[in-house]
Amino acid sequence: MADLGLRRVDRIDVAPRFTAADAHRLNNLFRGRDTVEMLRVLLGENMLGDVAIVSSFGAESAVLLHLIASVDRHVPVLFLETGKHFPETLAYRDRLRDQLGLTDLRDLTPDPADLAARDDKGLRWSYDPDGCCDLRKVAPLARALAGFDATITGRKAFQASTRAALPRFELDTSDAAGRIKLNPLATWDKQALDDYFAAHDLPAHPLVAQGYPSIGCAPCTSKVAPGEDPRSGRWKGWDKTECGIHTPVADGDPDQPMF
Repeated sequence: MADLGLRRVDRIDVAPRFTAADAHRLNNLFRGRDTVEMLRVLLGENMLGDVAIVSSFGAESAVLLHLIASVDRHVPVLFLETGKHFPETLAYRDRLRDQLGLTDLRDLTPDPADLAARDDKGLRWSYDPDGCCDLRKVAPLARALAGFDATITGRKAFQASTRAALPRFELDTSDAAGRIKLNPLATWDKQALDDYFAAHDLPAHPLVAQGYPSIGCAPCTSKVAPGEDPRSGRWKGWDKTECGIHTPVADGDPDQPMF
């Protein structure tokens, strides 16, 4: 690990792995640095400890997955298999896994007992989308992340107004573990993503051409009209913009929420 003043990850240490100050230092260290160079340093020098990618295998997921695979294709990839995905998403997941040579794809599923108790009809999304996300996404991810020190996400600032201040590094405030959340594509815009897709001949999610620029679970994803916010098709009609697995903060400071 490079000497950044960061605490080394210690499995027997009950104190938080990282702090908001660590996230702030990482943002300063890699400010303006090329994304691939940053990933090579972070993963090559094990600066963040045990790391996993959280991927939806959605409209733009291929870019981040290709970037990570080009550095280390053995990094665990966590996919929230909610049981409500479009079949096209599941097929796309399998295609990218094979094409990119991802060796550790993990499907995270809801606890069967929880499903039976809280959503036995499978319709909770229709009257309580927050509860459905908690059951099918938040809880399974929390269980899976217990063994990791950092996560990598594909979020980007341009995707929605609620993500406009998204930093590259932030402290995951969802629990007391002190986990770092890395957003390598935070500063990328749509043109940069399109250029990367073309340069590396990456396959597009089959639903993108049908008007879905942001793709989640089928019941809660709608088509988006040209010029609309790319995420406006998520939970349309509800006062909801995120599924709950991300609690982003500005520059890693938990006292400055993004929204």
